[in-house]
Amino acid sequence: MSPQAIANPPPYSKARATVFHDGVARKIVHRLKYSDRADLSPMMAAWMVRAGGDVIDDSDVIVAVPLHRGRLFSRRYNQSAELARILARLSGKPFLPGAMRRIRATRQQVGLGLRARQDNVRGAFFAVPEQAHRFNGLKVLLVDDVLTTGATVEAATRTLLRGGARQVNVLTFARVASPGEETLYA
Repeated sequence: MSPQAIANPPPYSKARATVFHDGVARKIVHRLKYSDRADLSPMMAAWMVRAGGDVIDDSDVIVAVPLHRGRLFSRRYNQSAELARILARLSGKPFLPGAMRRIRATRQQVGLGLRARQDNVRGAFFAVPEQAHRFNGLKVLLVDDVLTTGATVEAATRTLLRGGARQVNVLTFARVASPGEETLYA
């Protein structure tokens, strides 16, 4: 655990990622997100089940990090929701696609530092009151495609906790290595 994480622990309980976001894994994520390759989701979700079994088992329901409707329109699907939907099917856990909304359009996080990412997603998420009863008092598994600085999943986690979740665990397909952290391809 980094000194930063010890000094300022994240609001989520546990986080797991299947692979580092480099090499082939980076290409897979980019194809899923930017090349209309939703057909990659089943393979990615199957890997996520194997790597994240403990956080899946420790969760009651599954929620995906939502896209703003403008980005959803341009991409045609939410890659995180595709992964979450398949994870739910593979794990038998309920998927709650309408539990949270992205209510503010944010600029893409690529190239932004930690502070800029935190500012970018601050106030971007909203727990839908009509859906909150579906996760109130439960352990939520929050699914996203890539964990970079943690700003997005931290903002989404805070939203879910304010909405009544008892605990939030995070599962992503990929994680960006911290500076100096050795990866398989380093």
